[in-house]
Amino acid sequence: MNSLLSEDFVLSRLARHFPNSHASLLLGRGDDAAVIKADKHLCVSSDLFLEDVHFRRSYFTPQEIGYKALAVNLSDMAACGAKPLGFTLCLGLPPRTEQMWLEDFFSGMAALAGQYDTILAGGDLSACEHLCIAVTIWGETVGDSLDLRRGGCKPGDFLFVVGRLGLARVGLRILEARGREAAPAWPAACAAHLRPLPQIEAGLVISGFADAENPPSVMDVSDGIARDLPRLLQTREGQGGEPVRQFGASLRLPPETIHPEVRRFALEQELDPVTEALLGGEDYALLGACAPDLLAKLRRAVPDLRPLGVVTEQPDIIANGKPLKAEGFDHFTTG
Repeated sequence: MNSLLSEDFVLSRLARHFPNSHASLLLGRGDDAAVIKADKHLCVSSDLFLEDVHFRRSYFTPQEIGYKALAVNLSDMAACGAKPLGFTLCLGLPPRTEQMWLEDFFSGMAALAGQYDTILAGGDLSACEHLCIAVTIWGETVGDSLDLRRGGCKPGDFLFVVGRLGLARVGLRILEARGREAAPAWPAACAAHLRPLPQIEAGLVISGFADAENPPSVMDVSDGIARDLPRLLQTREGQGGEPVRQFGASLRLPPETIHPEVRRFALEQELDPVTEALLGGEDYALLGACAPDLLAKLRRAVPDLRPLGVVTEQPDIIANGKPLKAEGFDHFTTG
């Protein structure tokens, strides 16, 4: 197998997969910085994607690593109701990375970028002991509406979700325990973990309601409902201010709303399927809250949108009548 020997080689492979011109760029790759053309507000987000923290090469293909590294950033654009425009890629490669691995990695990322007409505008390269990927993405708001954001919920608002809950968590646990050969028996769960679907179209549609008198609050679910929902339910002092009020929620998840593979996994492990769905992690669903008179309109506009519950005055999270004590995923805790 051939190994990578120079930055020039990596850049030449990259150039084969990613175009270097776009309507949103005045200057693309090849200079000290890209020059972005923006007619509206820009939404910007960054994510790290680290080997043996966010993925393992033992069961991720190179294409899936490239795909997911970009998909998790696209999910942030979906949560802001933004149309993705471009991204930068900072890539730390182990010295013995194979040339074909790099080709496949770029092809997986480029295919997803092309699907959403999102341009790679630049980045950086370095040698690294383990594979390290950092993506910064930006997109623009559509129409005359503002961007979607967290907070702003009120008691009595309805909660909703677009996407499956808990499926990626099951996929992770199955892949960790059984490796890639588990995929045929758990196709939806493994796909949810390996190739999550960014809810771009739903986010753009919901953003059309952002100029309503009581606009929806939206975020993406990356750490599970149990951890992310309290973040949605915080009210803040001004833009980016400290939380000043924490509301709660009463959730209702009938068994038929939980994916069959989540229910099957919970049954096999003697676990509660509702708790498993709410613990989640890397669902990359959209979680939102809206005024009661807006829910029916949102459901007509986004067919996959499902009611999840209601915002409450007290800060407790109640799921199917029982307090939810699980806390979801945190990068800085173990166990």
